[in-house]
Amino acid sequence: MKQKQFKDLEFENTDSFMNGKQARITFDNGYGASIVCHKYSYGGPDGLYELAVLGKDGDLTYDTPVTDNVLGYLTPDEVTENMLFIQALPNC
Repeated sequence: MKQKQFKDLEFENTDSFMNGKQARITFDNGYGASIVCHKYSYGGPDGLYELAVLGKDGDLTYDTPVTDNVLGYLTPDEVTENMLFIQALPNC
């Protein structure tokens, strides 16, 4: 199966308060990712991205080897690297 990358994300505009964009994606192993870029996200004011790992319930999870928090200040290539890492996790 083809691994999902940054270019596969479909961003939606966030509300006017956040003034940015967000994409959510679910992977075949049951995990997912939320990727945001807005004025309050880590790196958002600089055009960089913040990524959070999502569990099978669609909520943020801090219980993976990817991170115990959100990852901020990511370039699109770094978002892809972390998406690939999440997709390599065993099924949740």
